[in-house]
Amino acid sequence: MRLTILLSCLLASASAFTKPQLSGVRNIQSPAVNNRNRIVVSSSNENEAALGEKMNGYTVKQRLREEVESPFRKVRLAFFGISAFSALTALYFSALVAIKANIGGYADVPPLDEALVQVAINSGGALGFGLLAAREIKVGQGNLERISKGGLLARLVVDPAAEEASKRTLKDYRRISRVIVAAGGAEYIRSLSMSLCSDQLADENTLPAALAGVDVMIVPVLLDENFNVVETKSAWRNATPGENDRNFDSTRADEVICFPSVLSMWQEYIDSDVKTAQGQGFDVLSKGITITVKKNGRILRRATGLPPFGDMVGMMEVADGSKFGMPGDSEKYGGP
Repeated sequence: MRLTILLSCLLASASAFTKPQLSGVRNIQSPAVNNRNRIVVSSSNENEAALGEKMNGYTVKQRLREEVESPFRKVRLAFFGISAFSALTALYFSALVAIKANIGGYADVPPLDEALVQVAINSGGALGFGLLAAREIKVGQGNLERISKGGLLARLVVDPAAEEASKRTLKDYRRISRVIVAAGGAEYIRSLSMSLCSDQLADENTLPAALAGVDVMIVPVLLDENFNVVETKSAWRNATPGENDRNFDSTRADEVICFPSVLSMWQEYIDSDVKTAQGQGFDVLSKGITITVKKNGRILRRATGLPPFGDMVGMMEVADGSKFGMPGDSEKYGGP
């Protein structure tokens, strides 16, 4: 009997370690491996779509960027909010105590003077922490608006004046050129055109070449009487020179000129700047407004009037920090 059991165990062990049969086995690739690239591309597109989805007027990507720029803002907001709520709760109970002290007849109530002090302290805490929380919300909203407008600025489409060039976005000019957006009425655009494309002094106008030398690109934006962005190229090309404008040639500054394209996007972007200038009492159509964009895509300054080209040629490298803060430009500016 014992011998039979022993033989049975040995046979079972031998069958358990038997070499697997390889005949008829084929190298079948998993469908997941075949579709790996497709899955990666699909996942990337889905992530981009998710980041671009708007919530309360701002995309997820913009909100994430705001959190990166101000990593402790939400912590401060939570602290101030909870503190304000705690102060309000304490104010409620201290107000009840003050009422009891004023009525009288309660043995467990402190004197009215002490109760009023507690009410004042809790009121001040609730008001102070509430204002700090509201300030954090306002700052965060301002950051989101700035980031959103910066993203819209990067997506603005321009049509270079040079005939062989194709349409580009302002994002394509980052690290390459400084962009000056000059918006105004018909007379403002004519004056801007004359300042670049005609000889207004005794010698020859060399401003276009000088601006190209400091990587400046100008985008003239024509506004109609209702402050709507309209087609600018024809107004630039057909500008009428005045008595002091000699040798006018609308193509002379083509190397530094781009015309706005997809005007609806330009209207959306420039509308707030026009309203701000109007609110400050400036005549936007006749005086015009200028927005100077640094090489890193940030706004250097907003101003009114024609761009001060002479000053820009002499100080632009220092004004926008490119000479000191643009990595990779050592060959141009020297240094390590």
